[in-house]
Amino acid sequence: MVREAREAFRRFWPLTRGDRGWLAVIVACVVVAALAETAAILLFAQLTDHALKAGSLAAFWGPAGACLGVAALAALVGYLGNSLATWTAERFVLRLRAGVFRHVQDLPPHFFQKHRQGDLVERLTGDVEAIEQMVVSGVVGAVSAGFSAVFYATAALWLRWDLALATFVLAPLFLFAARRFSGRIQEASRDERAADGAITSVVEEALGNVVLTQAYNRQRDEERRLDREARAWMRASVRGARLSERYEQFVEVVETLCVLAVIGLGVWEISAHRMSLGQLLAFAAFLGYLYPPIRSLGVLGLTLTAATAGARRIGEILDAEPAVADPAEPLAPWSVRGRVGFHGVSFRYPESRRAGLRDVSLTAGPGELVLVTGASGAGKSTLAKLLTRFYDPSAGVVTLDGVPLTDVPLHFLREQIALLPQQTLILNGTIRENIGCGRPGATDTEIEQAAREAAAHDFITTLPEGYDTPLAPGTAALSGGQLQRIAIARAMLRRAPVLVLDEPTAGLDAVAARQVVQPLRRLMAGRTTIMITHDLSLAPDADRILVVDRGRLVETGTHEELVAKGGAYAALAEPLPDAVADAPPATDETMVLRW
Repeated sequence: MVREAREAFRRFWPLTRGDRGWLAVIVACVVVAALAETAAILLFAQLTDHALKAGSLAAFWGPAGACLGVAALAALVGYLGNSLATWTAERFVLRLRAGVFRHVQDLPPHFFQKHRQGDLVERLTGDVEAIEQMVVSGVVGAVSAGFSAVFYATAALWLRWDLALATFVLAPLFLFAARRFSGRIQEASRDERAADGAITSVVEEALGNVVLTQAYNRQRDEERRLDREARAWMRASVRGARLSERYEQFVEVVETLCVLAVIGLGVWEISAHRMSLGQLLAFAAFLGYLYPPIRSLGVLGLTLTAATAGARRIGEILDAEPAVADPAEPLAPWSVRGRVGFHGVSFRYPESRRAGLRDVSLTAGPGELVLVTGASGAGKSTLAKLLTRFYDPSAGVVTLDGVPLTDVPLHFLREQIALLPQQTLILNGTIRENIGCGRPGATDTEIEQAAREAAAHDFITTLPEGYDTPLAPGTAALSGGQLQRIAIARAMLRRAPVLVLDEPTAGLDAVAARQVVQPLRRLMAGRTTIMITHDLSLAPDADRILVVDRGRLVETGTHEELVAKGGAYAALAEPLPDAVADAPPATDETMVLRW
């Protein structure tokens, strides 16, 4: 455990760079406060022997004034040191959380499929704060306890070295107890943090799937899931609390034993006239002040134990490598035309035994609408992930204007591609902000023009707050078709030369989907558009259709050519029933009723 704590400390200590000067000031405040408390105890001994014992008021004022001055100094320095310590600790938490969050945002999609969202939230909150307790608060606490223990022990030795040595014999019991309990407390702390993350995950998943829960009467199932995770958390929490309390009570007994031993020896010394009452009280006070710092050092060991568990969980995130990185020598930006090429591309997802793509070659140029179709799991969406460089191919190369994507800076590449993912993504904010995030800095006129081109302006203006209507993920304020058009307006606003649409009509019927795609086609003049879909009602609008099957590109051509060929595409493109084909144009209201 000591080695693991040392490695964790070494890993996160560099984050204090920039605040180490303040840490030095905090340490100086700690030293001054400990010296002031030592001086106050010695002054109290003088008050006892010269003023109280003699009943002399004249002997009272001098030590009393000095004692008050020392107390005021200790209070001022203590306030300054504690305030600075809190400020420095929070800066560390801010810096660490930002660093972990920044790293998380660069991780590939499969990382988030392996880790539950609630658990990641817990790591970014509770575990980050536990690490701060080790790196900042722990250091300040250790320095404070160390200096205090040294000053109080030195003063006790100065008063009566023989009595001090006799009482110091019991001090190692504090450290022994902490060492004894640390292993089991670490295990309980690790289990408690894991259970915290599981509870958060269950709550988030239940709230996100509340429609499914209600429609399938799964309320009791969700309650049982939460109860199972909550009971695991309760067991770990109670186990940790019991261990900590056992340690605290053991220390209380040892501390009481030490104080009683001092008083007993002191009474014997006073009866033999080898010690004054003031010296005994000062000696007892020094020991009373000495044991809490030693006790704090023991508790610090328990804090390190909990922090080590948190550091391990944060380390799992930081050790996860992004799937892609900027090139060592990136090409300079250029005016991108938008010609996309896949040349002999193969790809397999990490930890997957089956290849997602196998030797795929295709090209798409400006002004072209290329539709990619095939059965679910055939590898269609993998093309979008490779084009936007969420992953790099295992073999072959993907190019933009003939330039391998691995030579293009990530930020520049993604500025050239407008992605409309399969899931309609809505941010917390207004409709205006949701569209405007497609191109930061866009004017209200440009945002409204994008909405018009995406056939969204008309229904937006009918809302009471118009473009200032607030939205949130999972909102029920708008229909699925309306939300999809807002997402399309966001993609259109981006003005990227390449547009990737991944199942843009998911959740819409064929007629409504056609109403969405037609305005897009008018806007895509000059753009390279790749539409990934299984909705073949859109196929006649495409300049070219690519059929993917089990990761391979098996057919290429126009809708008419592939239907006439009678291959895999023809089997997929069976005519729609007349009832659907002759259906009147769908509105947002009819779509809601059908849903």
